[in-house]
Amino acid sequence: MRQQFAEPSYNIFRQLGFHSFHTRPSSPEFHLPMTVDSTSMPTHSADSQGSNVAGTDKLWGGRFAENTDTLVEAFSESVSFDRRLWRQDIAGSTAHAQMLTHVGVLSVAEGQLIVDGLAAIGADIEAGRFVWQQALEDVHMNIEAQLTARIGEAGKKLHTARSRNDQVATDLRLYVRDAIDELAVLAQALADVLLDLAEREADTVMPGFTHMQIAQPVVFGHHMLAWREQILRDRARLLDTRKRCNVLPLGSAALAGTVYPIDRHFTAAALGFDSVSENSLDAVSDRDFAIEFCAACSLLMIHLSRWSEELILWCSPMFGFVKLPDRFCTGSSIMPQKKNPDVPELVRGKTGRVIGDLTALLVLMKGQPLAYNRDNQEDKPPLFDAHDTVAASLRVFVAMLPNLTVDAAACRAAAAKGFSTATDLADYLVKRGLPFRDAHHAVGSAVAYAVTKGCDLAELTLVELQRFSPLIEDSVYAVLTLDGSVSARQHWGGTAPAQVRAAIARARAR
Repeated sequence: MRQQFAEPSYNIFRQLGFHSFHTRPSSPEFHLPMTVDSTSMPTHSADSQGSNVAGTDKLWGGRFAENTDTLVEAFSESVSFDRRLWRQDIAGSTAHAQMLTHVGVLSVAEGQLIVDGLAAIGADIEAGRFVWQQALEDVHMNIEAQLTARIGEAGKKLHTARSRNDQVATDLRLYVRDAIDELAVLAQALADVLLDLAEREADTVMPGFTHMQIAQPVVFGHHMLAWREQILRDRARLLDTRKRCNVLPLGSAALAGTVYPIDRHFTAAALGFDSVSENSLDAVSDRDFAIEFCAACSLLMIHLSRWSEELILWCSPMFGFVKLPDRFCTGSSIMPQKKNPDVPELVRGKTGRVIGDLTALLVLMKGQPLAYNRDNQEDKPPLFDAHDTVAASLRVFVAMLPNLTVDAAACRAAAAKGFSTATDLADYLVKRGLPFRDAHHAVGSAVAYAVTKGCDLAELTLVELQRFSPLIEDSVYAVLTLDGSVSARQHWGGTAPAQVRAAIARARAR
């Protein structure tokens, strides 16, 4: 007969009293300090670890006749970086203990001891009182060993019906799920900032470029809405990844499942997973959810890198379109006049780092047979790094862009160069009955003539323009203005200021 424990909580992290389920502090960059103690680890006796006649002090040491070489111990430990999974590990273990109690494998008293012990360990870790032991290899064994030291025999029963293989797979899915939630919030914040900036600059005419050559006039707000579309797709990709990530692997054990009467759906409900994995072999052996997360992060960073490149150009004296606040720039150690756009430069540089994280995971997995292999210990550093780097980059953009100063006069002056309204002249002729290809040729000839004169099309006289087509009349000069050009793009998604404001209104309504 099943013993009832407590109803599963959809937010075990709050149930345990953790301040948050965030994977790291909210600082722009987070590097976990290495405070692992490899010397003060007490030797576990046979009594404290079960029958261990060989004397090895590992929780898995019954098979071995000698202790792990200290060189191998240092080489193979992962607690120096995977201990940042402690919240996920304690949450997963708490749900597992509740499930074991629910199905009768643990008594209610044992289950409560385990849950209370895990909560106390979590409080100590959060307060910085927990001493991590390198000799215990990883976050999982550190927490389990400490639990047993605190509550005795009941702690040894926690690992019933699971393996470190499905345990770490569960921890990582919880981590990625939370990372996605954090980045989705930051991406939305950035989208909101861009919306405000677009509204502020809805009338600011600037040149649009193709091939880095002036192409046609647009408004600055339209350009900001283009950035916004990109970050919204990045956010959508992350949330789509979340659907495939939010599947519970716990219960798969090492690779084949378990003989115990577990209730995986109970555990899934306790941890907020949408479903449970269908195949135990697959559940413990693949990291495609982490790869997909890093792929989405890489695409997001590519967008930020492209924006950064534009900001770097726009800040230069040759463009002079925008100014960044001094607090987001640095100077030169030798040239006193310099104001360098270091923030966008760093984001551009960090993009390569995140792409490298994705590449590392792809190469890590490409040759692995099923099921779990120790290679997968190396999945965490690139995963953590991608998350940290993207979060830091998003935060700095969210802080920087509202303080961007746009020089409308410089933008307009640049848009007036390079014959940016030439296409408008061709469209003018088409509306008067000239086939587009003939209009294109006529305007091209007019541009060539203006180049020889060193002037813009709008500066040619009507007589000069009529040399290229008799269809041109005085009304052409309204077409050749910058404001006339952008205002003529009166359609959904166009650059006309009225359409930019309409797009902003639709976005705010959503």
